[in-house]
Amino acid sequence: MIAADAIVKCLEMEGVEYVFGYPGVAIDPFFNSILKTKIKTILVRQEQCAAHAANGYARITGKVGVCAVTSGPGAENLITGIATAFADSIPIVCFTGQVDSKLMGSDVFQEADISGACESFVKYSYIVRDPQEIPRIVKEAFYIARSGRPGPVLIDLPSDVQMLKMNGFDYPDEVKMRTYRPTVEGHTVQINKVMKELSRAKRPILCVGGGVQLSGAKEAVVAFAEKHRIPVVCTMMGIGVMATDHELFYGMVGNNGQPCGNRAMNEADMIIMAGCRVADRSFTQPDLIMAGKVLVHIDVDPAEIGKNAYPSIPLVGDIAHVFEAFLEQDLKVDTTDWLDTLNGYRSLGRNQKEAALKLSLKTKSRRTGVMPAEFVRRLSLSMDDNAIYVADVGQNQIWSCQNVDIRNGRFLTSGGMGTMGYAVPAMMGCRLAAPDVQAVAVCGDGGFQMTMMELATMKYYGIPCKIVVMKNTVLGLVRQHQHFVYHDDFSMIDIGAYPKLDMLAKAYDMDYLKVEDNDHMQEKIDAFLKDENSVLMEVMVDPAETV
Repeated sequence: MIAADAIVKCLEMEGVEYVFGYPGVAIDPFFNSILKTKIKTILVRQEQCAAHAANGYARITGKVGVCAVTSGPGAENLITGIATAFADSIPIVCFTGQVDSKLMGSDVFQEADISGACESFVKYSYIVRDPQEIPRIVKEAFYIARSGRPGPVLIDLPSDVQMLKMNGFDYPDEVKMRTYRPTVEGHTVQINKVMKELSRAKRPILCVGGGVQLSGAKEAVVAFAEKHRIPVVCTMMGIGVMATDHELFYGMVGNNGQPCGNRAMNEADMIIMAGCRVADRSFTQPDLIMAGKVLVHIDVDPAEIGKNAYPSIPLVGDIAHVFEAFLEQDLKVDTTDWLDTLNGYRSLGRNQKEAALKLSLKTKSRRTGVMPAEFVRRLSLSMDDNAIYVADVGQNQIWSCQNVDIRNGRFLTSGGMGTMGYAVPAMMGCRLAAPDVQAVAVCGDGGFQMTMMELATMKYYGIPCKIVVMKNTVLGLVRQHQHFVYHDDFSMIDIGAYPKLDMLAKAYDMDYLKVEDNDHMQEKIDAFLKDENSVLMEVMVDPAETV
């Protein structure tokens, strides 16, 4: 057995099904060894997309996603995907080829210090120098990636080391790392403090983030909220933890959130944050929002607690374990009046939204195309109950977050890093993770063009895909910013009408649909979702549209 065989054997021991990647001389021993196994390889068309596809796969399966690319520019192209996974705490293990170990540091062809370059975007990184260390390294990498606060781990593989012969193979049964022991169980004293404060609260609110999904705590969190009638709001990454039509759900918070959700946060006397980073998109002025309130911050990563807001009760632990402990507590809390107040806010917000929609429809004659908010609402309502909605970044992301209907499905997007081009390759990973579950990627025409080459990947491997491109021929969110801040002094926003999406769909043997107005929107959505083939839907949007 050579080292490359040992690496692949480790992947088999970890139950890896797919490796997304792009080969090259420096990683070829690894890919040659995979041929001897049942592990499936997916050749992407650009390395960044390998990480995004592994990202989508990991988020749907709950397993660690795996990608592998060659050295130099191959590894460098992977960095955006690694940073995207790091910002959203997604567990992936990334293998990169490297030049011969004896040449490292001499600036030879396609050499890059990828371990150093990724230092701020990974939980940990390894450079393999001794083949006998491979079983330990891979075992640790998978453990680090999925435990505690999940995230990417990098393993750099010099090409000559991959070819070295192994003196036996022994895959460890467990990981023993003296310096890495994430806290899982919440401290009993802190849990009791939370229960005591909650029993006193008159206006509690539960704010859920992406950490709830990552820990598999969705059922426990919803059960706790339902048991004690505690209202729930979410961050962008927490969309889908509670069904958007649930009676206890009051919307997304933040500068792009729903007014009802933000008002609930402002007027609450106790906020329980579960799996939230308290980042600027959700909490623009955390000190102002938290003033005069009891703040409970629950997170598996102690570094996040107190980083942007000072909690009254810090609680370190895995969200699933903590809420299972919450459910066991004897608690009495009366939220009747508080819920009545919030229901009034929600009704007012819905009425205002409907009025604004009607007004916009009446004045639509001054614009062309489809109303994005109404399109997202109708699309998501028409999708299967357990469907996966993958939003790209830009105006389409904002429209999706504010109007999407998620029942028992999932909502995926690049929240922390805001990486354009995420949706198409991530959806590919989702489709491989759950081939029987409906999945739709919604992109702007800017983000779509960054990774549209993966249509070829999906076609080659027979992965059906449904992609919506909201086309306004501009970088919409940048245009919107320049409209409000620079008073229509537009710069670098026009991307033009190309490519012609009907011809692009034909080039990839996809079906094509075009939505040009609101009148025919629903029938096109129905046709899009019923089509058993891969479909590219072009949705025409006015460049000046902001809602």
